[in-house]
Amino acid sequence: MITNTEIEKRGNQHPNHIVDFKQENRKLLFTTQNGVILEVSILRDSVVRFRYATEHVFEPDFSYAISDDVNTGFNQLEVQDEIPEYVVTTNKIKIYINKSNLKVQITDLEDNVLNEDELGFHWEENYDFGGNVVKMSKICHSGESYYGMGDKASHTNLKGKRLNNWVTDSYAYGKDQEPLYKAIPFYVGLKESVAYGIFFDNSFSTYFDFANEKRNVTSFWADGGEMNYYFFYGPKMSQVVEAYTDLTGVPELPPLWALGFHQSKWSYYPERNVKKIAATFRKLNIPCDAIYLDIDYMEGFRCFTWNNRYFPNPKKMVQELEKDGFKVVTMIDPGIKIDRDYWVYQQAMDNGFFCRRADGPHFKGKVWPGECKFPDFTNPEVREWWAGLYKEMIAEIGVRGVWNDMNEPAIMEVPSKTANLDVRHDYDGHPCSHRKAHNVYGMQMVRATYEGIKKYTFPRRPFVLTRAAYSGTQRYCATWTGDNVATWEHLWIANVQMQRMCMSGYSFVGSDIGGFAEQPNGELFARWVQLAIFHPFCRVHSSGDHGDQEPWSFGEEITNIVRKYIELRYQLLPYLYTMFYKYINNGMPMLQSLVFYDQEDTQTHFRTDEFLFGEHMLVCPVQEPNAQGRRMYFPRGNWYSYWTDEVIEGGVERWVPAEIYKIPLYVKEGAMIPKYPVQQYVGEKEIKELRIDVYYKEGIENSSVYEDQQDGYDYKKGRFSLRKFRLRGKENELIIQQFKDGNFTTSYNTFKLNFHGLPFTIGTVEVDNEEVDFSEIKLNGNNSIEVTKDFTELHLIGK
Repeated sequence: MITNTEIEKRGNQHPNHIVDFKQENRKLLFTTQNGVILEVSILRDSVVRFRYATEHVFEPDFSYAISDDVNTGFNQLEVQDEIPEYVVTTNKIKIYINKSNLKVQITDLEDNVLNEDELGFHWEENYDFGGNVVKMSKICHSGESYYGMGDKASHTNLKGKRLNNWVTDSYAYGKDQEPLYKAIPFYVGLKESVAYGIFFDNSFSTYFDFANEKRNVTSFWADGGEMNYYFFYGPKMSQVVEAYTDLTGVPELPPLWALGFHQSKWSYYPERNVKKIAATFRKLNIPCDAIYLDIDYMEGFRCFTWNNRYFPNPKKMVQELEKDGFKVVTMIDPGIKIDRDYWVYQQAMDNGFFCRRADGPHFKGKVWPGECKFPDFTNPEVREWWAGLYKEMIAEIGVRGVWNDMNEPAIMEVPSKTANLDVRHDYDGHPCSHRKAHNVYGMQMVRATYEGIKKYTFPRRPFVLTRAAYSGTQRYCATWTGDNVATWEHLWIANVQMQRMCMSGYSFVGSDIGGFAEQPNGELFARWVQLAIFHPFCRVHSSGDHGDQEPWSFGEEITNIVRKYIELRYQLLPYLYTMFYKYINNGMPMLQSLVFYDQEDTQTHFRTDEFLFGEHMLVCPVQEPNAQGRRMYFPRGNWYSYWTDEVIEGGVERWVPAEIYKIPLYVKEGAMIPKYPVQQYVGEKEIKELRIDVYYKEGIENSSVYEDQQDGYDYKKGRFSLRKFRLRGKENELIIQQFKDGNFTTSYNTFKLNFHGLPFTIGTVEVDNEEVDFSEIKLNGNNSIEVTKDFTELHLIGK
């Protein structure tokens, strides 16, 4: 990788003085004497796009990352022509644009600097490939920190790191290895406890240097394309992430079963082995909702085929598994085997759907089937064709989900591990080489898959999983972090990757529990499950080379521990589903790093282990062998131990017990945590009562629970139930108010409220201002009551 110093020695060109300014509604155009145009677009008072052209010419304005549903609109836009600079003012920020060199400084309205150019925009002609290498350098202030950037296997705080976004098949990657499977060129900066964000929307190979080479400079650059970035002002990290997530989009609600426990392996076959796995889950009463079929279910690894020796009647098998609560998820790769008798290959050939090299012939590469050709998923006609290929698998056989793997694309037996850079792509009518299309190839494949699965699954919701991704891929599918390893280091990596992905707008994410490569021992597997049940996507997957990796593979003690935690996952499904609802409606990450939770506490800026699961649960995994406990940091607030109800005041680091059967798990005071009964799969039981664990607080706390039919689209027509609770605790009383929205009728009529930490003995209970007899609410000592789900106000008064 080239260094900043080398970059500066290569004859960089810089903008000189401004000679022209024009305003076109929300777009401001500044032109320099040497042909640079800076286009500043105000999307919102706190969201601004900066786009640079050289030689007076912009490239076509097209991006796969940007959502069609972006919220735009601002309250103020004023431009002042001052002596040294132009000053652009919105309701939230000021932008100073230097007339002599086009450098940009962004401040708040009190002129506190948020972000400022060092060299600013500069560029260099790329004589190897044509076009420019485009570069931006910013001043890094003392104490400034950086977060985000997707699935990087690094410390949550990226200060001092050097990163590369080039979607890569990185089998058995290690800590700090670059690059990995995803390209998400978005980071959150934190300067003097004030947050901002930058999204560099460029699909070429991009690079970020967070004060690695020069301690006072943060820079980012790309091998081609435009210098095109978005600036988001907080001042809270939540506001930055919400704005980025709004810009790049969110998924639809998944079916609830997709949030259950999933089991996978390379590979479960033949049919009798699949059924044996399913039967063992049910025999041992270990909840599970999905079983995955890896590439061996296909005939000679040909996509959209079935090996009839292994699976003589796939439709019958899928139906039988479905009756027992298992959904089948199948893998589909991008490589299409070169075989004239193979109908998918022949259709693509007949229609000209395969990628070509620069001088005309089809691009070929070796993958699992042998020599393959690859559809150009950046062509909308190809995507439509690809979506249609799923009809038999989904609509006729009944498969419930699809898993796109190897879609970087991964190519074997070549040093680059991927397609040649001269491969040509349509890029939705903006023809380009693989240098530009590489990072979005997997994204466009999974987009086509999503459109097909959605069409043929309807009226149910689709479930799609991808390995490769670019910013915005979260609109279509869940993802996981690729081929990890069964080591304690990778348990740590999985933890930071989940936090980082959620902060990067991509919350529906998980890791291969237990590690894909190599074999965990029972202790590591148990500790990984304890962590992963608090990840939005929860799946065991392994290579199978070193032994089995099912929940019962490590002896009775580990099986019992694993069962206990998977059961906890299923109890927390309404809490998790509510987290997902908040993610898609408010851009709220489903997991929160401690710095996200409290950016003003400098103790949180370098914490990696602890995170919040939703808004009210604090998790800290054990990440080393033979541990009987660990030290963890408690952020602001008071926290109840989930296991003992001990209350710990935040702002301290403490030793906490964590024997093999226990993960440090705490609940924020004032929280109301909804729970379902343990089920072997989603929908097994009719929910006859919603349990809510209520954690007393002297003061006010808000909670909520979102529910709907758990599948289908009636929720978009108002058939949902959103209950918001406001808890107010006093010395001798507790008041809970409920506010309801939506017209979905739940299957239950009562709440069972389980109280934790009540400082008084209940003497009187009022429901909607009327005192009720204890027999009506089944008062159980001081611990629980049962009350109608439709109360407006519940008032507990001490004796």
